[in-house]
Amino acid sequence: MTTDRAVRIMAGSFILISLALGVPDSPLFVSKYFLWFTAFVGANLLQSGFTRFCPAESLMVKLGMKRLG
Repeated sequence: MTTDRAVRIMAGSFILISLALGVPDSPLFVSKYFLWFTAFVGANLLQSGFTRFCPAESLMVKLGMKRLG
């Protein structure tokens, strides 16, 4: 698995989990403040699209995962 694919899987998982924990109608609801985490992940994805810098990808490379291309 490459870092590109792993970052997408991780970001999607974080968004779905934080929505499940932050939406009041969810059976897993904990606190509405989990929606801030959803916003953080989205903002990080947006900035990495422009700057090509992703902290999660940098960490994965340091842990030995290979990059795409």
